[in-house]
This record gives sequence, structure tokens and C-alpha cells, in this order.
Amino acid sequence: MPTEQLTVDVLILERICARGWPGIEQWWHGDWLLRAGHGFTGRANSVLVLGHPGAALPTAIQAVRAWYAARKLPPRFQLPTGAVGPALEEIDAELFDRGWQQFDDVVVLVADVRSVHDQLPPPAAGLRVTIDELPDPTWLSLYEYRGKSLPPTAIEVLRAGTSPFFVTLHEGADPVAVARGCVTDGWVGITAVTVPSRFRRRGFGTEVLRAAINRSEVLGAQRVYLQVSRDNSGALALYGGLGFVEHHGYHYQDLP
Repeated sequence: MPTEQLTVDVLILERICARGWPGIEQWWHGDWLLRAGHGFTGRANSVLVLGHPGAALPTAIQAVRAWYAARKLPPRFQLPTGAVGPALEEIDAELFDRGWQQFDDVVVLVADVRSVHDQLPPPAAGLRVTIDELPDPTWLSLYEYRGKSLPPTAIEVLRAGTSPFFVTLHEGADPVAVARGCVTDGWVGITAVTVPSRFRRRGFGTEVLRAAINRSEVLGAQRVYLQVSRDNSGALALYGGLGFVEHHGYHYQDLP
């Protein structure tokens, strides 16, 4: 894996990730990116902390609460961890001291696109891939967010970002897996990887990842990132076996 991939700045990569899955509405408060997306997903409905807010912390926090209250959403912070410097660590600690509660520890994994190709097993026979610029009804019917069906507003969030694409894997007439990809500055973020429970343990997760990687390479991606909950041991084992390594992490803080 190229050395520069492992040493890319955490906050630079977080900016790329934010462009791959943005809010429908966004506003910068200093180096804090406030995002709102009808409440669908934490990434699209949280303050991504990338530095100083440009104001005293109490004033900035109050501005955050007012901004989300105006949109009838709870205030939430997304805080990168790992080589982010003392300033972000102090903001994280300050929020916690003020009664905000930490949850949802996420790992950001990275790899070189070509190295992932080299680790993938031979393609399985009898599978067909479709790739669309918009999520069609079949894609939407398979994708589950945290085990739940999608709200009507989800499609607007899914369609945001830098020209996303939507992959559906078929076995015969059956759609068996889906994924979403978004290429930004030579990086592809692969998200929404879903294999329904009745189709699991048959290698479909690997195959839909292969299809997304292949498409992203056509679009100019050289590197790939994934965002995986730290408690998802199965996914972490799968991706680790394909050459992905942990780059950094992030978690959220909510106000009870």
C-alpha cells in the first residue's frame, strides 16, 4: 500500500468523506460543518468537527443547538479521533464534561484500489451486476439502514454527494446485494453495503464490493475508504482480509 495513503491527514480525509455523504443542508461555523438531512443517518445530521468553531465554545455550541432546533432535529457532533491534535481532543472532552454523551464508535478503513483487486478471490459465476446513477426501487428495497427500512426522505440523502452510483448484484432473477459508491478527489467511499439475511454467507458481500471497486476505478479512483462500526466484527474481518487497514476513527456526541 502506498505510504502516502497511510499518512494522509485525518481531517483532509474527513472532508473527502463529508463530500461523499453530505447533508442536504450545510453551514460552516468556523471549521465546524453543520449538516442536516431530514434526520436520516448520523453523518448527514451532525456537526463534523474539523477545527476551531471561530467563536468561544459556549457561543458555538449554542449556535449549533439553535441551528438544529430550527430544523426540528437534535443537535449532534461527529468527532474524528486518531492523530487529530489537542484542539479537537479538547473540544471532545469539553462536550463530554458539559453532559453530552458519546456513542457509536466507527472505524475508517482505507486501501489502495489495485491492492484490493489483488486480494479478491476469483469472480463467482452466475452473477449479474447493474449500476445506476439513481437508486431504483429494487435497490431501495434491499438497502437497510441499521436493520430498518428507509424513510421517504432517505433518497434525497442517498442522491447527494459527488455523482454517486448505485450497484445491485443479481443471482438469476433475484437481487441479492447492493452498495453505493461516490468518487471524490481520487478516493471512492463505498457505503450502504447490504446483503439481506436470506442471502448471507454466500460471498455476495465480496462480489458487490468488487463491482463497486471496478466502477470506481473507471471513474478515476485510486484509493478507497469504508466506514464501519467497531462492533461489526464480521465486516471488519472481511475487509481486513482484503487489505484494508484502520486509518482513524470517529464517534458521535448527543445531548440527552
